[in-house]
Amino acid sequence: MLGPRILIADDDKLVCTTIERILKMFGYEVVAVYSGTEALKTIDESFDVIILDINMPDINGFQTLEFLNEKEIDIPVLFLTGGGSMDYAVKALNLGAYDFMTKPVDDLDIFNSKIKRAVEKRTFVRQQKAYQDNLEREVQEKTAELAVKNQLLEKYSHELENATIQIMSSFQAFLEKKDEYTAGHTKRVTEYSIMIGKQLGISKQDLVVLERAALIHDIGKLVNERDHIQKAGKLTEKEWKEIKEHPEVGSNILEPLVFLQRERQIVKNHHERLDGSGYPQGKCSEELDLLTRIIAVADSFDAMTSRRNYRPNFSKYQALDELKRCSGTLFDKNLVEIFAKMIDTENINSIIDNNF
Repeated sequence: MLGPRILIADDDKLVCTTIERILKMFGYEVVAVYSGTEALKTIDESFDVIILDINMPDINGFQTLEFLNEKEIDIPVLFLTGGGSMDYAVKALNLGAYDFMTKPVDDLDIFNSKIKRAVEKRTFVRQQKAYQDNLEREVQEKTAELAVKNQLLEKYSHELENATIQIMSSFQAFLEKKDEYTAGHTKRVTEYSIMIGKQLGISKQDLVVLERAALIHDIGKLVNERDHIQKAGKLTEKEWKEIKEHPEVGSNILEPLVFLQRERQIVKNHHERLDGSGYPQGKCSEELDLLTRIIAVADSFDAMTSRRNYRPNFSKYQALDELKRCSGTLFDKNLVEIFAKMIDTENINSIIDNNF
């Protein structure tokens, strides 16, 4: 097995040959070149130590080391020169040379000791680099693995969120189907709301929140007595109070679901009105966000155009007239105007037709 690999550069071929024989005697593999230019062409990461003469005709030893520094070649460099002045030694060390030796080599043991220490440094540097490379590789692998897990977790979380919405919406739809007068209400309110939202050009994220909130806006009615909701005559004060509690009840149902906190506020406020006459808390316009106002318009329009067992339903134009009459006080004027422009579109008509 070959020993550590050493490159020696000296324009004096006799010196080069002598140093080469000494190094081989100590078990090193040696490559000899006779100029700084040849040294730069020959040096690669396979070398453990570089021995440079200083006074070479084309590129001197100092210049050769400067080139090595620019290329960030981290191989210990020992200067071996006949001009052993203190200035040379200081300059060599300032350039990052590992050691400085003078010719001729008189003490072979000291010479070999210096070479050994340089090889040990190179070995340590290689180990550090290998460790660093391995660490970086592991970090990259773990980062990639974590990214995949995060994607899966995000996908699972998204699926879980959708499943939760679907379950609540299904419960709500099931209860609606048991009453011919409220059947399809949630679906229609959701479709109206999304149409208004898209017409406004709200963000994709807000559209998701709007759709979710519309799908579960009446979730609080799950705890209402069905007899109260389906009652043909006028509700008693107690019955009406219970019905008016459903936004608050819906908010309480959603409270543990952290991912639905924006939707929760919309559910809680969808019966509030701009002038503070709504319920459950009598909030005013500045307290009602855009998505809540959208659902308020859609919900009220569908309520007016839906059949009830205690009153005839409005036509779409009668309902629109009522929205306009109350715009600016109960409903957002701009949203009512936008909805009015959509009232005769094919999409609106198909939704309304399913309500009759």
